[in-house]
Amino acid sequence: MVPPVGAILPRRLVSLDVFRGLTIAAMLLVNNPGSWSDVYAPLLHAPWHGWTPTDLVFPFFLFIVGVAIPFAFEKRRAAGAGRGELLAKALRRAVILFLLGLFLSGFPRFDLANLRIPGVLQRIAVCYLAAAALYLVTGARGRAVAAATLLLGYWAAMALVPVPGFGPGVLEPEANLAAWLDREILGMAHLWKSSQTWDPEGILSTVPAISTVLLGAFTGTWLRSERPAREKTTGLVLGGTAGIGLGLIWNLVFPINKNLWTSSYVIFTAGCALLVLGLCYRVVDVAGWRRGLAPLLAYGTNAIAAFVLSGLLARILVLVKVPSGDGGRALKTVLYESLFAPWAPPKLASLGFAVATVLFWLVPMGLLYRRGIFLRV
Repeated sequence: MVPPVGAILPRRLVSLDVFRGLTIAAMLLVNNPGSWSDVYAPLLHAPWHGWTPTDLVFPFFLFIVGVAIPFAFEKRRAAGAGRGELLAKALRRAVILFLLGLFLSGFPRFDLANLRIPGVLQRIAVCYLAAAALYLVTGARGRAVAAATLLLGYWAAMALVPVPGFGPGVLEPEANLAAWLDREILGMAHLWKSSQTWDPEGILSTVPAISTVLLGAFTGTWLRSERPAREKTTGLVLGGTAGIGLGLIWNLVFPINKNLWTSSYVIFTAGCALLVLGLCYRVVDVAGWRRGLAPLLAYGTNAIAAFVLSGLLARILVLVKVPSGDGGRALKTVLYESLFAPWAPPKLASLGFAVATVLFWLVPMGLLYRRGIFLRV
């Protein structure tokens, strides 16, 4: 049996682990369809402007990284850690995350000439380090000014700085400032796809993503306060509603766009995150609901391990070839076509493969959770 939550996670904000677990499970679900040709629309990213539920997953994780910062740092400060020590730990963690991201990008060939430099873990690393440093060296007002400056400055840059050959304010895939900088600084060989002229985790678009983490840090400070639980919940709901509204208004002049990580996207997704976290907090930490949470906690307490290991296996399933008359088929294709495709319509079968992936990784993550093993960086 899974031990009681309190036996494993003393004095933790359990709702944050639940929210993180939901986010990682959703990430595995959308990253692992049986066939990319057959996916339900809500499980795909918006092609460009606009959003789908899938576009909430990554900013939710960055927001959660921010929420955890005050809890982790203030606990260490109470134990006697100084600012320099905390900055060193943050730098170490960021470097490890960045290197893990490069490892996933290169596995298994590690062709440095064509290695994708940006990536999900790389963005998490940079944003975490920047937000952690701001948290340690500035107060609440300084962090608020920094977050606003990043969002407004990014908007101004994207709207006003002329892109050679296209001019200012163009937000199309090849013509925007962020894409141009990625091509100029990183080169086409180090972007997401060789046929693509931009990277969804590129350099300039990482700047507003720092604000996503900072907004999470403000939320963590709110939840650590001595305010009554009802006031905290109300604050999360009101803040979430305001964020969604402001994001939709800003969308009218600076469209919500995950690939560009636009400022409106930051505010909108932070609002959504506040509402989901508010619900989790009210149900889990305030009402004390614990039944059925073990799977989410298993994912939430070993989130990076689940992401990295699942990414490696997904790559292996594509690279390993099963002999056939046409020279070999990917092991993933064989598994999908043998176990899922025969019993359901294409999109449902593809979703079945994704659900099976989530359930598969729940086994090792569950074992780690039951044994109190948390793989941290």
